[in-house]
Amino acid sequence: MEIVVVVKMVPDLVEELEIDADGHDLDRSFLKLRLNEFDEHAVEEALQLKERHGGRVTVIALDAGEVDETLFTCVAKGVDRAVKVRGDFAPSVPSHAAAAVLASVIRSMPHDLILTGVQAADDRDGQVGILLAEALGLPHVSVVSGVEPAGERTVTARQEYAGGVMAEFEVDLPCVLGIQAAREAPRYAPVSKIRQAMKTAKLEELEAGGERPTAGSTVIRMSKPESGAGAEMLEGSPEEVADRLLRILRDRGFVKA
Repeated sequence: MEIVVVVKMVPDLVEELEIDADGHDLDRSFLKLRLNEFDEHAVEEALQLKERHGGRVTVIALDAGEVDETLFTCVAKGVDRAVKVRGDFAPSVPSHAAAAVLASVIRSMPHDLILTGVQAADDRDGQVGILLAEALGLPHVSVVSGVEPAGERTVTARQEYAGGVMAEFEVDLPCVLGIQAAREAPRYAPVSKIRQAMKTAKLEELEAGGERPTAGSTVIRMSKPESGAGAEMLEGSPEEVADRLLRILRDRGFVKA
């Protein structure tokens, strides 16, 4: 099975994020990037499939952000092929444009199963996987937490619903799946293995092709959340708390007297 995993770099939410002077984007002068958490799970699920059932795993990323070390890290974890798509990309590529470029590249490579993260921290719509499937004319299932071969040209995708309810879909290959969680925690790649991969492995570089749609949302203004007055804690017996809560709701017009 030929498995292709799409990954991207996102701002590290552990760091203090600042807004640029224009108020349209994050200040990227000293912005630390990391592999998108859900993409990391997609890589792990691909490696689990490879180890259990055989096949080859290709990881692909747009050359937007510090992707080289991330791609080498994927190789150190066991990925067979790492591809960087070169092009004039903005620091944050809109979902429609990213999906169109990725589709133009993936069409030219073997692909039975395409995995993406279910969403990314810096996406405003989380639609890359869905748009990629549409561009390639393939079926798509999202919020997936487990994949297993179900036949020669089908897989079973486990999809999670609210309240822990799970559903299973039998999906024809090739297809695109949005991974929410791998069946096991993403593996750790020691620094020594990453350095070894940098010395021995080679990143393939492909040119971006196709048109880049301009559809999607536009950021008009970004701002940090404003601090409110804080929460009012109601104390007393259940009856006293209920009475106080009712008065508050009446005073604010949520309940008619």
